[in-house]
Amino acid sequence: MSAGAERPAERRPPGRRQVRLGAHFPGVNATSVWSDPASGSHIDFSSFVHMARTAERSRFDFFFLAEGLRLREKKGRIHDLDVVGRPDTLAVLAALSAVTEHLGLVGTLTTTYNEPYEVARQLATLDHLSGGRAGWNAVTSPDAFTGANFRRGGFLDRADRYDRAAEFVTVVRSLWRSWGVDDLVADTDGARFVRDVEVGAFSHRGRHFDVEGHFPLPRSPQVEPVVLQAGDSDAGRAFGATHADGIFTLARGLDEARAFSADLKGRAAAAGRDPDHLLILPAATFALGDTTEEAERHAAEVRRAQVSGATALQFLERFYNRDLSGYDPDGPLPDVEPLPEPEDPLLVQGQVVPTVDVVAQVREWRELAAAKGLSLRDLVVEVSARQTFVGTAAEIAEQIDHRVQTGAADGFILVPHLSPGGLDELAERVVPLLQERGSVPASYTGRTLRENLGLPAEPPVRSHPVRSHP
Repeated sequence: MSAGAERPAERRPPGRRQVRLGAHFPGVNATSVWSDPASGSHIDFSSFVHMARTAERSRFDFFFLAEGLRLREKKGRIHDLDVVGRPDTLAVLAALSAVTEHLGLVGTLTTTYNEPYEVARQLATLDHLSGGRAGWNAVTSPDAFTGANFRRGGFLDRADRYDRAAEFVTVVRSLWRSWGVDDLVADTDGARFVRDVEVGAFSHRGRHFDVEGHFPLPRSPQVEPVVLQAGDSDAGRAFGATHADGIFTLARGLDEARAFSADLKGRAAAAGRDPDHLLILPAATFALGDTTEEAERHAAEVRRAQVSGATALQFLERFYNRDLSGYDPDGPLPDVEPLPEPEDPLLVQGQVVPTVDVVAQVREWRELAAAKGLSLRDLVVEVSARQTFVGTAAEIAEQIDHRVQTGAADGFILVPHLSPGGLDELAERVVPLLQERGSVPASYTGRTLRENLGLPAEPPVRSHPVRSHP
């Protein structure tokens, strides 16, 4: 029987927490190795179908798409492993809704450059098309480089970004709820389709948005599609704990991950929410092998492929704040000191700016490189993100399950380094072991994404300034 077939509700062993699983189709970026002969198209629809169906067969909760809003170039060069070539998120997810039955469909959309009415209508449409499987990763965008693509242009300071994001999500949720349960009448005898002229009415006056009108879509199956949020700063955590159903975050060491989860769930409780209704879902990469040694060799090969010479130089430029393009990636670290600010804004445009003391960080890396005899590229391989899970199928199942059962996460959004087939082996070898433990159900028991994630089928109404139906 396939994972998608209807089955009676399954029971987990008492006290065991369910592992929530998302499948991330990364597109071309620093995680994916597009140059590998086993890599396929990152744009052709068949690639999205392949990974989505793999995820659905193995009872993943949802398929996840990130967003790439601008082709990033620097001084006439386009970095070979930067975010590039991602099709429109909602168009892909809408198409996938026609070839999947149970899998949730979660897309990333920025609150900085979109408008609430557009996003509310698009996601409500996806929720209708998919029968209640829509989700939204609500993010903020940090820089004028990306903003130049949009009519707003410019950028917002961090505090303003999250202030706008909070108001944005509030307005979107209000629009989703602007239709009452009985507003769609469809009375053929009385020739009346909707209840009255007040159906879908909304009006909002706020710092960032001044909107009013009538929302055109009836309530969708979930009423409120699932909302994830990505942001690890204090402002991002505060926003996520108040407004999100799940947090898309970085994978951390076990103790740090537990502290992060405890912090977010504590903030949710302080905001009057049930902390179990805020899921912590780190992005996680993996390297699988028949033996531990084979998996470690595979992990090292993938890391080397992910960190090209250009990638290594670009990584360090964010810390040196200098153009390092003249340095040999296979040579020693640059013998110049970091600058307090970028010598050229083009060096960091469209990228996350480090928040650490860059002078101290570079000094630490120099000592590490000297101690181990590392080249510039070797150092970046050593210190930049590694695979979260490395081992045999049994070892990775244990690593994933241990983190969830000990409160470090509620599940993971798994990111393969190959598209579209990079998820296949993990889905076929690791997920069945999690199912044997009772940590992942063998089938979908919920009707909607909310239900399959263990969230309230219809979330409680949150306070909002838009007109509600009596």
